[in-house]
Amino acid sequence: MTDATALAQPGAKTSGGALYRLVWKWHFLASLYVLPFMAMLSITGGIYLFKPQFEAWYYADQATVTIAAETTSFETQIAALQDQEGIKRLRGVKTFADPTAATQIEFDDPDGVRSIAWVDPYTANVTGVTARDDMPMRVLRSFHGQLLAGDFGTKFVELAAHWAVVMFVTGVFLWWPRGTRSWGNVFKLPKGKGRSFWRETHLFTGFLATLLIVPIIISGLPWTDVWGGGLSYVQEQTNQKSGSLRFGGDVPNSTMSEGTPITMAAVFAVAKAEGLTSPYELRPPKDAEAAFWVRSASTTRADQTEMIVDQYSGAVLKRHDFADNPGLAKTVSLGISFHQGELYGTLNVIQNVIAASLGVLLSVSGFIAWWKRRPTGTLGIPAAPESALGGGMIALIIVLSVLFPLMGASLIVVLLLDWLIFRRLGWFQSERPQSS
Repeated sequence: MTDATALAQPGAKTSGGALYRLVWKWHFLASLYVLPFMAMLSITGGIYLFKPQFEAWYYADQATVTIAAETTSFETQIAALQDQEGIKRLRGVKTFADPTAATQIEFDDPDGVRSIAWVDPYTANVTGVTARDDMPMRVLRSFHGQLLAGDFGTKFVELAAHWAVVMFVTGVFLWWPRGTRSWGNVFKLPKGKGRSFWRETHLFTGFLATLLIVPIIISGLPWTDVWGGGLSYVQEQTNQKSGSLRFGGDVPNSTMSEGTPITMAAVFAVAKAEGLTSPYELRPPKDAEAAFWVRSASTTRADQTEMIVDQYSGAVLKRHDFADNPGLAKTVSLGISFHQGELYGTLNVIQNVIAASLGVLLSVSGFIAWWKRRPTGTLGIPAAPESALGGGMIALIIVLSVLFPLMGASLIVVLLLDWLIFRRLGWFQSERPQSS
């Protein structure tokens, strides 16, 4: 979002003065780190929006079955999977309202590999098995959030998200009309050729991207380690955590410790009778005293009711509806739903696809505008007087560092490296570009 070309010319007038040049330098340095990640996150995130459609096509042979007169029991289907693959741990069973859909079973195989199996509910034939973490969309998600490097990789992605906020905040400052640049000019479509075209494309794209991408960045932060961990702590301290029954906690056991357990079909029947929306996901009791956990696996958050069902009597021991969550937990959950393109259907997907496209275009146009502007053999870092770092800028830095602690920590590291090493080597210093 930088008016790079104008400021690149010797003697060019800068309408914002020293502060403008300093903000531009910050924008430039933030973009050096952020834009490669933004391109990657936009592409992978844009593709992931179509996970349901992709998996329906990719696993069509395994997940689609021929309707027959009667279905077999879920216990029979699990036994068939046990005979064919072996089950070290049964994690869950998912069933669908569509009569042509296979039962989906999640389990750990004898080697401890978390896997997904599809079983024909009419014949109990196992139609397919795959390691969960080898599924294409699972791999894509891991790359999107962790660079396929686990907790180590996710820190770099989170750092890019934090600095992306700095990039957009400084970009809006640079984009804002001033001097001879009027409001009418900022909303014009890019035109011209070469360097001028890419500069205008970057400016125009940056404005639209700020409106669409920043909400996606913010809604994705609860997934992160540092920011998300901090949010989780705040929720715990303020009683704003989700009351989900999924991962244990205050979950009741069955009222009996012995007897004949009810069938899984009976548990799904309880879910249907209680008004839960299909598809249903069930987790079996871990021992003779525990109970079934069952929920609606609908992508609509308001429908995601969970229940604890007595494994002997079928009584509903506890129920948790989305509406039971405290306000902050609801907000976080709805934000994640928005991030994944699920909050308001097709329109949400279209909006996020546009945002992803803008993220790629912003990254490409920013790189090309910089490449065409920079003096040969240098980074072309904008010239900025250090004295422009006044009280307002310092206050902004402090606020952003508090809101985005990983960014603040990285800023301290960068400033120390700059003071100890970079300045002595002449790296990342402001350069006075030469005309081409």
